[in-house]
Amino acid sequence: MASGGLQLLGFVLAFLGWIGIIISTAMPQWKMASYAGDNIVTAQALYEGLWMSCAMQSTGQIQCKVYDSLLKLESSLQATRALMVAAILLGLVALFVAVTGMKCMKCMEDDQVKKMRMAVFGGVIFLIAGLAALVATSWYGNRVARAFYDPFTPVNTRFEFGSALFIGWAAASLAMLGGAFLCCSCPRRETSYPPTRGYPKNAPSTGKDYV
Repeated sequence: MASGGLQLLGFVLAFLGWIGIIISTAMPQWKMASYAGDNIVTAQALYEGLWMSCAMQSTGQIQCKVYDSLLKLESSLQATRALMVAAILLGLVALFVAVTGMKCMKCMEDDQVKKMRMAVFGGVIFLIAGLAALVATSWYGNRVARAFYDPFTPVNTRFEFGSALFIGWAAASLAMLGGAFLCCSCPRRETSYPPTRGYPKNAPSTGKDYV
């Protein structure tokens, strides 16, 4: 029962992490304009994401523009896109594989060892998906931080971390943690010992000696 609860907890955490990766990928707030300068007009907030850039006016109106050409984007942004999409697809595959290996499902009940191995395999895929998302968000965040502290970057073009980055970091951590819990349901090999043989009992002595 304990391993079944750990397996269920791992699946729930990994599923929440996968949903968070999807939300983070779709959000435009990967980086937001910094207002650290003295002469910066704060009438609007500027955001940039993987797919579009947005401007929110002080009235609350939001205007977004999808990036025109894929080939005009930076190679690092394209790589971040690819990693996040790969994490989503891997998470989808891991979801179906892990569901097959869950103890609460009726599938593959005749072979419990293969069933548990499917859950472990799903956990491994969740780990890879979470690692891909973690690499993508950390790489993007590193680029934002380096541009912010670069003295040659104009003050009015500096950006800070957006909320999508924090969601991506949390989601990647949940996916990896859930995958690790699923991997803990690996079936253990039980060592089989040969049955112990009883020693024959000595026949009671009759007190007669045979020559």
